Parts: sequence; C-alpha cells; structure tokens
Amino acid sequence: MTVTAGGAILLAPTAQAETTSESTVTTVKAETTAKTSKKVTAAQRRAAKVARQQAKARKAVAVAKNQIGDPYRYGATGPGSFDCSGLVQFAWKRAGVKLPRVASSQFARIRNKISWRQLKPGDLMFFNGLGHVGMYVGKGKMIHSPRTGERVRIDKLGGWRRSSFVGAVRPGM
Repeated sequence: MTVTAGGAILLAPTAQAETTSESTVTTVKAETTAKTSKKVTAAQRRAAKVARQQAKARKAVAVAKNQIGDPYRYGATGPGSFDCSGLVQFAWKRAGVKLPRVASSQFARIRNKISWRQLKPGDLMFFNGLGHVGMYVGKGKMIHSPRTGERVRIDKLGGWRRSSFVGAVRPGM
C-alpha cells in the first residue's frame, strides 16, 4: 500500500501483508463454499431427476389403468386396442416419454435396468425371452395386454411369471 504525505511516498509493507493474508483467507473460504454448494447442487439435481421420473411413472400407470378392458390386437398401439408393447408405449408416451415400438427394442434401448427386487410402479417387466412386456403397478401386480382373445388387465406376479422373467427397465430417467 502506498500513501502520499506532502509529496513523499510512504510504503506500508505490514498493512499490505495483512491485506494479502485476509484476501487469501477470504478466497479459500469462497472456494470451499463453492465446492460444498456444487456437491449439494449435484445431489439436488439427482433428487429432482428421480422426482420427475416418479411423476412420469405415476402418469404412465394411470394411463395404462384407464385402458383396462380394451381388447388385445396384434400390432395395435391404441387407443381402443393394444398389443403388449403397444400398451406400455402408449402409456409412457402420454407421460411424455418416447419408447421404441417392440418389446425387445424397449428392453435393449432403455439403459436403466432393474432387478425383480427393485421394481417400482411404471417399470417395464419383460418375460418369455423378451416376447412379452407388462408394466409394474405395485403390490406384486402388473398391467398388460396378454394375448389374442384377452383384454388389458392387471394380474398378480405369481411363480410362473417369476420363472419366465427376463428383466426390467425404468423408463424416463
């Protein structure tokens, strides 16, 4: 720091040292706070992403449930009639998530794979070597469009379903 007094320049090195150390402490505190807030922000972003996915899943389940009673028709994507993959594609589309058309592509292209124990409402469940898909609705049940001559319905996930289970995915992440 320099001070002028009557035309003479005076240097104050001790004042400069104090200012430098104070600014260093302030800078270190600011950097630490910034790092901490970035971590909190990342956690908040993850929590918000999960919340958005859950809201979409609730919407997809509600849309699928509104289709109960609609007839199965091979290749149908609704409204009014569905095949298995058409039903889940239709429900998730109404929730704002685009899915591939057929069950095998739905399983292959959705990255977030889920185990039987991790199932949450809205997850897609695949059976029979990816030949059939249904949507988990909670409490050990799924909604699906089973086969020709049947209608969209909710079924319990019993032993046969578990034995033919291939995997599950969580859309909307």
